[in-house]
This record gives sequence, structure tokens and C-alpha cells, in this order.
Amino acid sequence: MKTAEIRNFNDFCAALINAGFSLGGGNDEGIFAVVPFSWDERPPYETPVRWHTGDAETDPWEWRVRVLTERSDVAYGKVFFNKSGFITREWYPYFLAARRGDGNLSEHYYDGHVSQTAKQIFELIAGSEHGALPVEEIKRLGHFAKEDKSRFDRALTELQTGLFVTMCGTNRRVNAKGEEYGWNSMMYCTTESFWGGEVFNQAAELAQDAAVAAITAQILRLNPGAEPKKITRFINAAK
Repeated sequence: MKTAEIRNFNDFCAALINAGFSLGGGNDEGIFAVVPFSWDERPPYETPVRWHTGDAETDPWEWRVRVLTERSDVAYGKVFFNKSGFITREWYPYFLAARRGDGNLSEHYYDGHVSQTAKQIFELIAGSEHGALPVEEIKRLGHFAKEDKSRFDRALTELQTGLFVTMCGTNRRVNAKGEEYGWNSMMYCTTESFWGGEVFNQAAELAQDAAVAAITAQILRLNPGAEPKKITRFINAAK
């Protein structure tokens, strides 16, 4: 597949919808990324796109938040190789069928496929008043201390790669005077809350083998040179 020329956020969205999924962060891991180039890699066409400039139109780092706040057909999170990536509404049922099947988190936990910490974080998010929590609030409610950082980060990534929770926007802390302070932090919600029931109904109608075959075919359309082992890791979210 010919790489689309990306010059701004709208170009990125159009290319992403056409592709269906993409690695994020300027790395394609041998699979595919809509914007694979980083500081040292430039595309074979002129473009104002530059990482970490803060320009919402031309900085791919800003686009990850814009797709969550301005669109309803793209999910973003740590979903591929324990790294960031995008999955569109069209392709999300296929990844659900490939990774989760028709099981919920409790079933996966009792089968030994989900850690206790991941289950704890999921229950905090799912049980929150608005169905979403910023990362600092998850840590506070779960009594996660600084020494728990590695365990917490692994569990949150586990939930994202398992497609149980997803990023859903950003949040700013507010002090006692009602003033915002500090950096924006990511909000997390359950994937059921993010997408609604129809995506999961579609996933339930897909056999796992058929979903894997469809994703594989799309990967090879995007990147005919993708290696079979990497394709398997990409689809299954294995490290």
C-alpha cells in the first residue's frame, strides 16, 4: 500500500481510517504506522509535520489526544507490542474477537489471564461515577504508592492490550481554589463505555480464526514485507 502523504491532522485521520490501525509514537515495529518517521527519519515528500512542537495541526504527539476529543471512531492506547497505537471503529471488533473472544474481565481473571492488580484497576475504573478516571485518581483510590509504579504501569498496560480499558481524554488537576495546575494526565475508561454495545455485538459474531485472518490480510496489504512472527505478536499483543 502506498504511504499517504501526511501534512496535517486531517491527513493523518484520513490515512488512519483507510488503514484501520497503526502503531503510534513514530515507530512501526516492522508492521505499519501512518506516521512512522521520527526526528531522524523524514518521508520522501515535503511536510511540515514535526514531533513535539506543540502545534496541534502538525505535531503527531498532539494528534493522539485530538482523536480522542474530536472523533468517535478511533481508539488510542498501549495496544501493540506494549506500545501506543490506534484502532478504528471498523477494525476494533476484529481485535476484540482475536484477543478477548466473548469473555469479560472476570472470566479472563479466573482463567488466570489477568493479574490481580489489573483486576483491581479495572474495577476502580468500571465502578467510578462517570465511568472514567484520570491516572492519578486511580492511584489514589487504589492506594498505589511510588514503590508500586512498575506493578501499576504493567497492569494498566495489560488492561489496554487486553482491550478491557482504553484512554479516553485528558484531565488537569484542580487545587483547593478551583485552579488547574500541573501537566495534563490521561483519562481511562472501559472499552465498553468507550464504544458502546454494538462493537461488542459485532465482535461476538466473529470467530477468532476469522478475525485473525482478516487482520493478517490487512497488515499484508499495508506492509507486504511484514514477518509472520511479528504479525502474530501484533495481533495477539504479545511482548
